[in-house]
Amino acid sequence: MRNSSIVSRSGLTVAAAALPLALAAVPATAGPGISVSTTGSTVSVTTSSCTQINGSWGTASLLTSSQGSFAQGRQVTLSGTSTSQSAAWSNVTAGTYTVIVICSDGTTAGTQSVVVSPAPTPTRTASPSASPSRGVMGGVGGSSTDYGTVTLVAGGTLVGAGLLATAWYLRRRTKPYRL
Repeated sequence: MRNSSIVSRSGLTVAAAALPLALAAVPATAGPGISVSTTGSTVSVTTSSCTQINGSWGTASLLTSSQGSFAQGRQVTLSGTSTSQSAAWSNVTAGTYTVIVICSDGTTAGTQSVVVSPAPTPTRTASPSASPSRGVMGGVGGSSTDYGTVTLVAGGTLVGAGLLATAWYLRRRTKPYRL
């Protein structure tokens, strides 16, 4: 009997110690209707929770790990429609940030953390390039000037005149010589 009570007490102790660890392992989720994404050095947030009051949807703030309040972050006014509002920050350096969206009525639409990855640096390696498999690809050539309509018409006229002169000359040579 005594052994079973020790086992049950130790089981409760282990469960009580494991509960905070299990709760800490749950990933942070966004608020109701907030979606944060990164593309390169741009962070954007989208929500559908805000309503427009006096022409304003609300404000979003991007906080670094050292900033603690909404006012300390980079603030951007939300723009959009009644179904979707969004904001974006460009030229964001690599690091961990927190995005907070506060609607114009003062309610918080959501809070979410986001990690901005550093831009990959291009590496240049000295490797021989493969030969083209289909040979040289011919084309227009080195023409880099866009000529106007007048120039093209004048050139076409000269080519046509040259063709007519050539035909006339060759036709004259086939006739017998007359005095």
